[in-house]
Amino acid sequence: MKDFFGKDASVLKNKKLFLFDMDGTIYRENDLFDGVIELLAKIKEKGGRYAFITNNPSKSVIDYVKKLKKLGITNATEEDFFTSAQATVLLLKERFGDKLIYAQGTKSFIKGIKKGGLNITEKYTENAAAILVSFDTELTAKKMRVSCEMLTKNDIPYYATNPDWVCPVSFGSIPDCGSMCVGYEYATGKKPIFIGKPESLMVFAVMDKFSVKKEETVVIGDRLYTDVAAGVNAGVDTICVLSGEATLEDLENSDIKPTFVLNSVKDIVL
Repeated sequence: MKDFFGKDASVLKNKKLFLFDMDGTIYRENDLFDGVIELLAKIKEKGGRYAFITNNPSKSVIDYVKKLKKLGITNATEEDFFTSAQATVLLLKERFGDKLIYAQGTKSFIKGIKKGGLNITEKYTENAAAILVSFDTELTAKKMRVSCEMLTKNDIPYYATNPDWVCPVSFGSIPDCGSMCVGYEYATGKKPIFIGKPESLMVFAVMDKFSVKKEETVVIGDRLYTDVAAGVNAGVDTICVLSGEATLEDLENSDIKPTFVLNSVKDIVL
């Protein structure tokens, strides 16, 4: 097997854990890419495992399971996912315990992090220990105002679920959490601590869960600065697919270099 540039990628046949990004990697909005179902079946047939590690926290894991089943991945379970929302719960529980946290996000996101054990409010308060902003596909002017008021009036730690600039949709892209946070920075002067990829937390969490070594793991994604960077930071092999955000120009100009480059996941031969 050769990658896009003719590099020998036969080492992929020995991998035991395949960590897939979602948006732009296995689907675009509501369209599953060709070859995904066949590849997932092949991984299991060879005795491997796969998991979906997404920076998009707008849906809970339960909602992601429902979405993949609608797209044709009918055997998807909650065990197959690790999202930036789950990474957020791990980190903030460790740092703040049951202290009150102000959070902005979708109904699904808020429900998920509450279920995970975080003490959350969506209203303005002076009693919060931290501020949390996520990719919010239900964002309103009222929610933006409350978040800006929290950031302006409270000198407390400020976190964001993920640094992605855009989220792929059917016609192109829409602003993601990273872009939203730039807007808040212009309004309040505050910058967040980002939690999801490119941090290695999500990669290591799934490796530990399935007791898999670094050399047995590969991260597959369409973004250099999040997906590929997370794999690089974790010390595992990476595949950048050209089905989403990253372009050949990006690959040439970026300091972040994937182990392999492919047109799409359909080109992964096991």
